[in-house]
Amino acid sequence: MCLFMGTQNENTNSKRIRSMIIVCTLTAIVLSVSTYAWFVGMRTVNVSSFDVQIASTDSLLLSLDGSSWDTTVNISSDTYNTASYVGNTNNWGGRGLIPVSSIGELDSAVSRMKLFEKASLTTTPGGYRLMASRVNNYANGDPEQDGYVVFDLFVRNFSGNQYIQALNEADEEAIYLTIESAVIVADGGVANTGIENSVRVAFAQIGRVSGFTTEAGTITGITCTSDASVTGICRTAQIWEPNDRDHVSNAISWYDTSCLARTGTDVTLDASYAGDCGTVIDGLAYPTYAVKEDIASSDNVDIYDGAAYNGYFPELEEDQMLYAYPYFTDSMKLLTGTERPTFMTLSPNSITKVRIYIYIEGQDVDNYDYASIGKKISVNFGFTKERYTEDDTNYDGPDLNEGDGPAAADTTDPVITLLGDNPMTVVVGNEYVEPGATATDNVDTTEAMTSAIIISGTVNTSVVGTYRVDYEVTDTAGNKAIKTRTVNVVAS
Repeated sequence: MCLFMGTQNENTNSKRIRSMIIVCTLTAIVLSVSTYAWFVGMRTVNVSSFDVQIASTDSLLLSLDGSSWDTTVNISSDTYNTASYVGNTNNWGGRGLIPVSSIGELDSAVSRMKLFEKASLTTTPGGYRLMASRVNNYANGDPEQDGYVVFDLFVRNFSGNQYIQALNEADEEAIYLTIESAVIVADGGVANTGIENSVRVAFAQIGRVSGFTTEAGTITGITCTSDASVTGICRTAQIWEPNDRDHVSNAISWYDTSCLARTGTDVTLDASYAGDCGTVIDGLAYPTYAVKEDIASSDNVDIYDGAAYNGYFPELEEDQMLYAYPYFTDSMKLLTGTERPTFMTLSPNSITKVRIYIYIEGQDVDNYDYASIGKKISVNFGFTKERYTEDDTNYDGPDLNEGDGPAAADTTDPVITLLGDNPMTVVVGNEYVEPGATATDNVDTTEAMTSAIIISGTVNTSVVGTYRVDYEVTDTAGNKAIKTRTVNVVAS
């Protein structure tokens, strides 16, 4: 069983290159076997290697070992130990990616993220009884376990000259997720299975030191514990949920077939199950009720427990074993200007140890039994310090790319213009008619660019809600533009 990673190869507008911090590309062949995991019997997703390329520019350098710094670093299954520092605790998935669950909480005693795996999964009248136990990456010096990918990345931020040792997020610099970040089915994979919709990427900041620190042992030895030189961070990890609005028809069908509303008032699974669960519609986002602690049979937890699904949620906090984690979603990354949310923050003039986890979220409603048939996924993510672009501020001045390379080089993004209203309103029950869009470019013809626009997203006019339609186009030089239309389906 194997997994092959593609090398990152993309042209980007130089204005983005100037402000980009991290770009990471992964392509994985994902093979299914007969061993069953969870959500609803999700088969094991097996991998054996990744190739990761991470790049940076301007005020940032990257390292895997705390001593060799560059604007790019590479890591794969063959090199993740040799490229990293001696004594690292990285893990490249082992026997395969097995669905786990997490709310991003860090264990400060071992400076690792808490993850939970399935202990048991048996049927209930309207779903599946869930038992879960914590992945043992914390006791008696046990390493990170097989079933997920995890590695350390050291980020050296040169912004400013002053290093503020005290931990105060208000003193830190905002970092944003690039709009190009995406998880998709890669070439050679099987489309429309939904495996890409339950992938999660967690960014756990362990701690930081002054950017003037040169001793590699001090840098690699950063933990959650603060001392004279180290500022422990270990705040709850930022977890990215790609494709939050995408739900394939087979995942929806599985959910509709297996879930019944949990209508009883007591906390046992003997409570009655009757009626339909909440509706899952392609094009709308739904919460993931992730596991936050060990779950025993006596806790009587059903995988569909939650207000959005079977309607059941314990009133007492001590009885709530599942938690609706507030992921950073693809819907958020497309917001612009003052609405663009911060993805994470970094202290000026610092070196921060970031532990990156890549895993399949077992409690995602898109994680159903046949999703692993997809076999091959591509994960691409990037960070930028850029809150505004020229488009956001209606910039109308000299070419910002002048002098950034050969005059003949095309580094300018195309421009998408939406036809019709945005936002657009449709009365429930009426037909949604796609207004379309046009695209222009400084080199390619308008006709060619407009015909190359890819439109994605679903608008279900039978259900009231807010839907998103994305428009994406790439010119022949590889420069990309993305535009979003919001469609509000309202009651008559």
